[in-house]
Amino acid sequence: MSDVYSLYLHIPFCRHRCAYCDFNTYSGQESLIPAYVKSLCAEIRYVGQTAPYRLPVHTIYFGGGTPSLLPADAIALILKACHEAFDVIPEVEISLEANPGSVTFEWLKAVRRLGLNRLSLGMQSAHPDDLRLLERQHDFFDVSQAVRWARRAGFDNLNLDLIYGIPHQSLSRWQETLERALGLHPEHLSLYALTIEHTTPFYHWVTRGLISSPDDDLAAEMYEWADERLSQAGFVQYEISNWAQPRGGNLLMCRHNLQYWLNAPYLGLGAGAHGFANHTRVANVRGIKAYIDRLAQPPERPFPLTPATEQAQTIDLLTEMQETMLMGLRLTREGVSQQRFYERFHQAMEEVFGATISYLVNLGLLEWREERLCLTRRGRLLGNRVFIEFVGETRPH
Repeated sequence: MSDVYSLYLHIPFCRHRCAYCDFNTYSGQESLIPAYVKSLCAEIRYVGQTAPYRLPVHTIYFGGGTPSLLPADAIALILKACHEAFDVIPEVEISLEANPGSVTFEWLKAVRRLGLNRLSLGMQSAHPDDLRLLERQHDFFDVSQAVRWARRAGFDNLNLDLIYGIPHQSLSRWQETLERALGLHPEHLSLYALTIEHTTPFYHWVTRGLISSPDDDLAAEMYEWADERLSQAGFVQYEISNWAQPRGGNLLMCRHNLQYWLNAPYLGLGAGAHGFANHTRVANVRGIKAYIDRLAQPPERPFPLTPATEQAQTIDLLTEMQETMLMGLRLTREGVSQQRFYERFHQAMEEVFGATISYLVNLGLLEWREERLCLTRRGRLLGNRVFIEFVGETRPH
């Protein structure tokens, strides 16, 4: 995937900002959607024009925020700009995140006709108490209705996002949520442990003693149970937090997220979006109005920078190697390939990280599967313990 690109398009609008969310999102600014879409199209065309050649693109991902707040004609404009600026391959994966309560059947039919072929619904929980605490603006009926509508509209690649480790969530309540999610027959499931971020209401509630902190041991029990249950249901875990169903001999993995886990190039466009291309990590200005203003009078910036770029950092060889290990080890089946590492960096993995690898193998956290380095089952539960070992004083030869 090092020679094909992915596009991440950030849609920062929300009807309500959830209590646990620390993403770059804003509520009450929907009146700016038309101007924002115009600016996003301008940024897409700008980076396409400044690229050294017409970049091949194999995935497009609408993230947020709540991308499903965009009218279908706005999505059509954005996709038109993508096709004008890049060489979008015919079998492109086009994903969109949607809140279950924000979609209609007519909207789903319209965006499916535009070429969207993967839908990710933020279910989070099936239990009203969990959803109320998370400040989600939907219930399980909305989720099941959105799934029915999506199927009727022609979507055959559907993901559900779930959260476990929620304060006051028991193991049995988590099991009920997962069972009800399985009853909707998704092709893909993403399961995330709740993390308390400093900028969120959740953090202030915990520090003031209004809610309890997540129980790490209970969350681990939830994770292990889910892994066993999903295996029984025919799902295959391919990343620490992601499971997919097989179809036609292939797993229905999220190809866009694979781009991140393989540390391959992607362009992050939109307010607050991050990207990585040409050994450069970039981050855009976060505010919606600031973003629109930057695109109104665009200065000349070299690829992969755009008029909206606020930060740019050149990634040195060691850092890129380290990040390739950190991200690649998240892939529980594939891990990090010795051959791919050598082809990319012209050094063997063990030349650079030999001592670290031996140490973690001896601890039972990593294992070799032929020529791939992978997390063990225990290592999946202690992923951060593994990843931090690769960010040390190691130096490439």
